[in-house]
This record gives sequence, C-alpha cells and structure tokens, in this order.
Amino acid sequence: MANTRAILHSDMNSFYASVEMMLNPALKGKPVAVCGSTEERHGIVLAKSDLAKKAGVKTGMVNWEARRLCPGLIVVPPQYDQYLKYSKLAHDIYQRYTNLVEPFGMDECWLDVTGSGVYGSGMEIAQAIRQTTKDELGLTVSIGVSFNKIFAKLGSDMKKPDAITEIREHDFKERIWPLDASELLYVGRATDAKLAKYGIRTIGDLANTSPDTLRYMLGVNGLKLWHYANGTDTSRVMPYDYVSPVKSVGHGVTCTADLLTPEEVYRVMLELSQDVGHRLRVHELMACGVQIYIRSNDLYGCQFQCKLPFRTQLPHEIANAGFKLFTEKYKWNDHVRAVTIRGIDLVPKKEAEQLSMFVDTQKRDRRARLEDAIEDIRRRFGKHALTYGCLMGDLKIPDDGRHIVTMPGLMYQ
Repeated sequence: MANTRAILHSDMNSFYASVEMMLNPALKGKPVAVCGSTEERHGIVLAKSDLAKKAGVKTGMVNWEARRLCPGLIVVPPQYDQYLKYSKLAHDIYQRYTNLVEPFGMDECWLDVTGSGVYGSGMEIAQAIRQTTKDELGLTVSIGVSFNKIFAKLGSDMKKPDAITEIREHDFKERIWPLDASELLYVGRATDAKLAKYGIRTIGDLANTSPDTLRYMLGVNGLKLWHYANGTDTSRVMPYDYVSPVKSVGHGVTCTADLLTPEEVYRVMLELSQDVGHRLRVHELMACGVQIYIRSNDLYGCQFQCKLPFRTQLPHEIANAGFKLFTEKYKWNDHVRAVTIRGIDLVPKKEAEQLSMFVDTQKRDRRARLEDAIEDIRRRFGKHALTYGCLMGDLKIPDDGRHIVTMPGLMYQ
C-alpha cells in the first residue's frame, strides 16, 4: 500500500553485557552478567550475555541465585558512562536515515523511515542499520519492521539476537494473534492476570473482545490495548530532540540496611523529597498530589497516592504527605527495603490557583521564602551545604554524603 508507514524498532542485544564484552574481548564466549553492588544492596542482575541466559540467569535475579544457576558466571559492575556513550553512537547511526528517532530507554529506539525511500525500503534500511552497528560499534541489534510502533516493537522481540523481523499489514493477524497477550507492549503481569480471569489469554482474544468490555475492565488503557491488538494504533514516532512533558517528579532508593521504624522511613522520605522539590523548581512545576512506592525486605512492593489540599514544591510538605500515606496504608509485616516518593498531578507554577480558607497561606509563603534561601545556598555551595538537623547521621542511603551546616528540622508528626 502506498500509504503504509514504515516503522522500525531497534533493540540492542544484551546491551550492557555486550558493551562489556566489546570493551574487554577476554569476556567473549563466556557467561557474563552485569550486576549492581551487593554491598549497597543493589545486588541484582542488570543484564546478561546469551550464555548466561541459556544457563537460566534472568534480569532482576539476585547475584547469589545467578551464580548458583551458572557456577562459571563472570560478574562485572556497570559502567554507565560507557553505555551512554554507545547508546549515543547508535542513535547517530539511526539519524543517518531519519530525524524521527524516538528513544525507548537507553538501548531501544523507534524510527519512522516512511519518508526515507531514497535509502531503500524499511527492510533494506533495517538491514543497513544492523550491519553498520555491527561494523562500527561491534554490537548487534534486533530490528522489527512494521506499519506501526506497537508491532515494530513486537517484531524486534520475536527473533534475537542480530535479526530482523517484518510484520506486514496484510497478514499480521495470522502471525500476531496466536501470541500470548503478555507479548503485547504495556501488558504487564498485573494486566495479564486480570485479562486471564476473563479468559483473554492471547492477543487475538484481546482484539476480539468488545472495546466497551475492555474499558470496563481496564479503563482508558483497555481501549488502547484493543487498538494495539487490532493494528490500528497510529501514534507518531517523535523527533529525536522532542522533550515529552514532565508528568511526575520522583526519587527512590534501595537502602543499605532495612528500615526498622517509622522514624527511619520518614527521614529517608524527607531526604528524597529534597531532590523532588529541587527538580520541581527547576521545571517550574507544582505537585497537586503525592505518590509513594514501598518495597519490603521480602521484595514485595506496594504503591499508594493521594491528592493534596494545595499544590506545592516544598520538600517537607511532600515528605509529610508521603509519610501520612505510609502510616495509613502500609501494613508493617516486614521491614522496609526501598522507598520512592513522587510529586504527581503536576501543574505550571504560574498557573492561577484557587486558595483555601482552611490553609494558612501566610505561613506557607514564609516557608517558601525559606526554601528559596536554602535552594540558593545549595546552588552556590553544593547540595549538602545545608540540611535539616533530623537528617544528620546514618540514613541508610548509599552515598548520601556528609552535611557541613545544620538547621532545625520538623520531625514527623
């Protein structure tokens, strides 16, 4: 068809591990895993080579379990500066064919080459990218070629490594609909389980379910999945320099030791909220809600959120709202391993606000001026030049730094 789009999705194979083996040829032909620091309790597999994968090593697996499955496993620490470097070099290759290059993480990109016919068809451009990436960077990619972003992504996952898969408009039902629903982008474990309860187990089942039923089950996301399954998604591939609107601002950490008391959780939330407040100021945004994510030491995670009675950038207000959520919602059956706090429902700072007669605006204005002064001191003398007194000492946060000036801080209420 003349109007059919040509969309590519390029996925760099075992990216972190492949970069490590390219930088250190002695690792080639051996089972390799890039892992976080066990000492700082980030000891999980971030990436693995094909040999490690064949031995049963999976991303997200804890280090000791990976070593048990693969006794000869070579564990290396991540080198993020190198991964960023090679990600940028790959993006430079993609941009030789089109400026419509939309990153999807560090190692994946969509490309719209519909208007790049001078370089050949979508399949020919995909083949050129695959070979160029191998020749110039020593890395391999798997590429999906299709008429929309969703199926291009699905194609890049179907055959790995170093492969190209085309999903065409006239026969996608035969190839795609028999696949498990979980193969479709944005169908995670929770959504897949919910669909399975209704007997929706394949992409074809999803496509043939009434849109109204899916809306009832999953809200607006149900309608999106129906379009994805039926091949009617028309979302654009954005230009490489496109900056998407900020939808939330958050900060999270895996603690160096379990948090044993509510006081410890509050101190971590207050420390994390310093960064959240700073970035809200940088983007000139205000948060109308707060969201927290708590992971216990059995690795079970739970998420809660709430609306605020006012919009804010103030770290202590964000932390207090997050801690109130925690005390009301979290069932303390296990100690806390990781904490994340986010400002959500963001609005521009300059947008008019309806004030409430039940909020002491004068007190909040004074606090905002104080935070302005703190922000200026930190800008001039460093992030840890000034802090709350209650944040002194061991917060059980990796590399939390040492503070040289203190000020009185509000402990949790």
